[in-house]
Amino acid sequence: MASSSEQPPIRPALAPAAGRTTNRSFASLRTIAALILREMSARYGRTPGGYIWAILEPMAAILFLSLGFSLVMRSPSLGTSFLLFYASGYLPFGLYNILSNTTAHAIRYSSGLLKYPAVTWVDAVAARFILNSITQILIGALLIGGIMSLVDAHAVFSAGPVLEATALTMLLGLGVGTLNCVLMGLFPIWDMAWSILTRPLFLASGVLFIYDDLPRLAQDILWYNPLIHITGLFRTGIYPTYAAAYVSPLYVIMVSLILLTLGLILMGRYHRDVLNKR
Repeated sequence: MASSSEQPPIRPALAPAAGRTTNRSFASLRTIAALILREMSARYGRTPGGYIWAILEPMAAILFLSLGFSLVMRSPSLGTSFLLFYASGYLPFGLYNILSNTTAHAIRYSSGLLKYPAVTWVDAVAARFILNSITQILIGALLIGGIMSLVDAHAVFSAGPVLEATALTMLLGLGVGTLNCVLMGLFPIWDMAWSILTRPLFLASGVLFIYDDLPRLAQDILWYNPLIHITGLFRTGIYPTYAAAYVSPLYVIMVSLILLTLGLILMGRYHRDVLNKR
């Protein structure tokens, strides 16, 4: 007969129910998808026309640039079409501008939802980055394709440089946006300061001109602007005779990764402080 002091044998822990681990691993993806659908509904579902306005805005900017400069210039710096030349500079710059701004304000935009444990700051940043990347890439493809099919611009589309420039733009926009997300959260005045500091960026990024037409001093200064490498690379995919020897994708990657790494480290450390200030 067993002693009363003997302890009953310890039963092994029950195995987790089938599918529970898988569901947990996909929770973040479901959250990102829900945030994307929420922003699509908020930004494009509440106004008449929806996505049509997202296409008309860059189209109008390109048309005004083309019309204005065609009155004072006989031909653009590359090719024969003002529309195509300014589209090849405006679209990559516009992609960067939208990605960096929307990513920087991701915490502010989703601050109410971030109070729930299932939604993290990573989900908020990823959702805005993915949605705006897809939207702007589709818009750019429609505009470039439409211009090249309607205008005899003597240009040949090369997908390799265009896709490479687009990927570099996305990486740079994510890096700048992530770092600004934490800086604007900790120091609200940085939002206004950054807006003022980057106003000349449109002129300094090769949208209205090509790097090769600048004086040597201006070239030496503007080379350190990653966007001038991106617009130059993008244009090599539109104009096959344009070499753009100054372009350095490695430089753009290094700057983007440094900014992204710094932003992720700071956001991981101070994201609670950013949320508490909302």
